[in-house]
Amino acid sequence: QLVESGGGSVHTGESLKLSCTASGRTFALYAMGWFRQAPGKEREWVGHLSRSGGSQNYAESVKGRFAISKDNAKNTFTLQMNSLKPEDTAIYYCAASRRPDGGRDVAAFDYWGRGTQVTVSS
Repeated sequence: QLVESGGGSVHTGESLKLSCTASGRTFALYAMGWFRQAPGKEREWVGHLSRSGGSQNYAESVKGRFAISKDNAKNTFTLQMNSLKPEDTAIYYCAASRRPDGGRDVAAFDYWGRGTQVTVSS
């Protein structure tokens, strides 16, 4: 139901913009988040946006480089990633939460996409 797009292979310092769209769900009703999972590691929180859009939170590792936004009219949720580093390499997942403020844990989110691969080489 959630579908990510925009992943790819880039070099250090370059940018990518990930998008998340949905059929059958209205993003205005959910807090939205991005998570990522690198090979051999657990899925980790990247950042999330409250349902109202008034609150954004980011992991320290991406703060200042990544930006989350949501367009309720287009039912699209995006992750703008700048100044990418090799350690950002992972599968990135979009998620929706019924909790108004979302959260930083996988368990706080109810719906997930299948992910899109981001690879950053030096």
